[in-house]
Amino acid sequence: MPVSADTTAIPRNGRWLFAAELTESADVTARVRLRNLPAGALTALSNQRRVPMTNDSVVRPARDLAFVAMFAGIVAALGLVPAIPVPVIPVPVTAQTLGVMLAGAVLGARRGFFAGVLFVALVLLGLPLLAGGRGGLAVLVSPSAGFLLGFPFAALVTGWLSQLFLIRGAYRLAAGIVAAVAGGIVVEYVFGAVGFWLVTGASPVPVLVFLPGDVVKAVLAALIARGVHAAYPGLLSRRGVQRTPAPVSA
Repeated sequence: MPVSADTTAIPRNGRWLFAAELTESADVTARVRLRNLPAGALTALSNQRRVPMTNDSVVRPARDLAFVAMFAGIVAALGLVPAIPVPVIPVPVTAQTLGVMLAGAVLGARRGFFAGVLFVALVLLGLPLLAGGRGGLAVLVSPSAGFLLGFPFAALVTGWLSQLFLIRGAYRLAAGIVAAVAGGIVVEYVFGAVGFWLVTGASPVPVLVFLPGDVVKAVLAALIARGVHAAYPGLLSRRGVQRTPAPVSA
């Protein structure tokens, strides 16, 4: 049977004989077969390396799952920062919205959203991951319920805009701040205000007291995300386009 130049092995005695074995074999039959190969085929075979192949369809989902779990853990870890009570509203200031902004800015829309979903699910299952050690279904009837339920969507919008604003693959600080403000403040405040009004029946206007601190968080999230993308380019892609290494620009 003729052997083409892209053949990687030749069957012999019930098993496949690879090029590396053929070139080193003293077997006369194998040498004859090598001499009968078309021009250039031996060189192609000799240059073959039996490198383990990576199944991207398995590795990428596993990597994405690891990222999702990691950032859900970051949001949970920021719950260890003591909450600051606010006199005008029964919702404390926490650092966890910073983690939500980071999830979107670093991971993008899809993975950032699932990191938020995972965190919310763990809280509702009873894990005391919210600032102050709160958790369980009881949080759904607390004044801060809307803020919690808004976490996945805040990360989604932050990530989507972060990807949309990529220019030639570059993560830009100014655009990153805009994305974090839109997702981590605008979207989060919509959920928080509606939830606060539904639970308490009071005006949601006092949620604006969080605005100065959240603007600082948005800037900090964009700065951290810029550093992460500089160290690990390619985490984001523009509107679902194939990922390419992304330089970082100011």
